[in-house]
Amino acid sequence: MIKQLLTIALALVVFACTEPDYIPPQGGDEPDGTEIPKLPSEVDDIYQPNDYAKARAEVLKRGRGYYKDVFMDGGINLTSRRTLPATDFLGVSLEYFASAASDNVTKTDTLLQHQIFTGSADDTNGWLLYPDGAPRYRMIYVNGGKAASHAKSMEKSSRENICKYVAAGGSYIGTCAGAFIASRGVVSNGEVKNMNLYFGLWPGYTYDTKLNDSRTHIRIEENSPLLRYFDFGLSKVVESVYHNGGCYVKDEDVAEIRSGADVLSRYLFEDTSSVKIRDKICTWSYKANESSGRVISCGSHPEGITEGERRDYMAAMMLYAMDGNAAPQPKGELKAGKVREMNKRTEDNSPKYTRIGDGQYHHFTVNVPSGRNKMVVSLEGYSGEDNFDLLLCGKSGELAYSDNATHKSDGAGCSKQLEIDAPSAGEWYVSVYCATMVDSAIGDYGTEYSGRLDVLNGVPYKISVSFE
Repeated sequence: MIKQLLTIALALVVFACTEPDYIPPQGGDEPDGTEIPKLPSEVDDIYQPNDYAKARAEVLKRGRGYYKDVFMDGGINLTSRRTLPATDFLGVSLEYFASAASDNVTKTDTLLQHQIFTGSADDTNGWLLYPDGAPRYRMIYVNGGKAASHAKSMEKSSRENICKYVAAGGSYIGTCAGAFIASRGVVSNGEVKNMNLYFGLWPGYTYDTKLNDSRTHIRIEENSPLLRYFDFGLSKVVESVYHNGGCYVKDEDVAEIRSGADVLSRYLFEDTSSVKIRDKICTWSYKANESSGRVISCGSHPEGITEGERRDYMAAMMLYAMDGNAAPQPKGELKAGKVREMNKRTEDNSPKYTRIGDGQYHHFTVNVPSGRNKMVVSLEGYSGEDNFDLLLCGKSGELAYSDNATHKSDGAGCSKQLEIDAPSAGEWYVSVYCATMVDSAIGDYGTEYSGRLDVLNGVPYKISVSFE
């Protein structure tokens, strides 16, 4: 088995080291001492951080049913960032992969990237997805770096899993290289490059700004949804954001896409003979449909700042991304006298009957007839696979969670039962929650898992309902 893994890893290293075609250079971390441009004279630079706590809290409380909030991709040929200050500021959870620098990449980097995004024997569809294909994190953030090189370092299955993750309702933010790689391709010096290895989450092209190792101001668009979460002062300008080879998109491209596309901000830059980006779109978003997540792309680098309006700008993007998560949908209706078996695996491609993952909820509906004295909901594990902790919740009229359920059965083990006296007629919701999770810690390459790895491929169970 070890020999097989090393063979796979070596093959992946050869694949990862293939040099990409030329694309515009994209930068990574913000350096110290970069010159800060003066704010254009017509802009009022007063920043007044008002309290938009209610709007932020509304988004954050909808994080139930995910293992964690944010996964950060600092993989091969991307910036190996180990902190994301906006997550600390918002109080959301973060896991990450931080590869070695591009000139020090080894088979270990390649194997870990493969396990995270494609999967392994312990986790057949990778960290981003639950066994049934639902998003395991609320959003993924993709760092700056080298977009084409990162794309080429990933297997096709890894790139496909990122697309599946967004299609299933998980959201995406990419800055600089992370914005390039989210698109269909690049336009530079008038030449269109279709990048088949890019994710294609943004159905348009990105354009080279030709601005390297510098700073630009960003003017937030009037009525931008980012203004729901922070005030950004009278000017709505975020000053002096680092920029290193990032991108923009054109208004006509956004207009052509129409449904689901939004302009969030524009560059406020004093153009030069070689850089002409003033009023070009700096940050944009796209949500394909109600079932998909929201994709946000930003050409500049606000992600590393620990305080002030630049940090708040990154936080606002994160909140808007998570606000775009798809709403959870019931697996189906529980009917009296019928046991529903939730025992399928990922490879069975039967998500409505697939096992439950760590920190995940499975929701079901129950139509309660009038005049019933009692409703009994029973949950049972499978012999040999019942050493997990499952919770059972019930509520009339809305999805049931552990913190809002009117009826709940928790504790150790899989077997649970709800006995609800004189249930009101109509639609009820019953939910199963998996409280067993992996242990996680920070190691040399970022987040590492240990402990109950067997939960990653899902916990099977049986659920039924009866009436008296």
